[in-house]
Amino acid sequence: MEAALLGAFMVAACAFTVLLEHPGSPARAALPSPMLRRGLMGLAMGATAVALLTSPWGRRSGAHINPATTLTFFRLRRIRGADAVFYAAAQFAGAVAGVLLAAAALRGAAGDARVMYAATLPGTAGAPAAFAAEAAMSFLLMSIVLAVSNAPRWNRFTPLAAGACVALFITFEAPLSGMSMNPARTLGSAAAAMRWDHLWIYFVAPPLGMLAAAELRVRARGLRSVFCAKLHHDNPQRCIFRCEYPTTGGMR
Repeated sequence: MEAALLGAFMVAACAFTVLLEHPGSPARAALPSPMLRRGLMGLAMGATAVALLTSPWGRRSGAHINPATTLTFFRLRRIRGADAVFYAAAQFAGAVAGVLLAAAALRGAAGDARVMYAATLPGTAGAPAAFAAEAAMSFLLMSIVLAVSNAPRWNRFTPLAAGACVALFITFEAPLSGMSMNPARTLGSAAAAMRWDHLWIYFVAPPLGMLAAAELRVRARGLRSVFCAKLHHDNPQRCIFRCEYPTTGGMR
């Protein structure tokens, strides 16, 4: 499920990037403003994230779809070590498979220099700015996810909060780092594009930012304030994690 969810995200990322950035796309010709195109890309990928998080499989697996997220919940003792390893392996495999599927379906358009398989690369501000931006975004995203998902009254809005972050970050931050926050997502595009430069940024900064958010949460509220590793817990799907979530109508 984790592999399929991230694979679907990557298919959407490649498809929307082709639509908005490929030089032969009518949408690209009709939208000369890079800011406007990023805004539309943000809305599309934010909506994709919400759809995946609220899908039956997303509700079942917890919809981490990001090794940095899984690592953070492992640090918070809400997922077992073996499960975390297999989650991360599935996420990396799903990201690569999703990009390859998109490349085949789009018949070469995803490999265009303007699209580059939706690769995430540092912008003109350079690698230090990209690293700082990735760490900051990841810190903010995880802080919001932990705050919303562990409030029984608001838990059901976690997918909307995460999707809003994705939309805003793509719109305003993408020129700095390409907006990844996800080592597997970056590897999927890099493997297809054969662009390995700066890969370390996206393997180090997102986990660093998310772990920092978890550390702040633990120091401020305690480890017991994090109930579960599911991003959307208030649903009837069985919970497979080390769950201490209060009963709110969803299943433990």
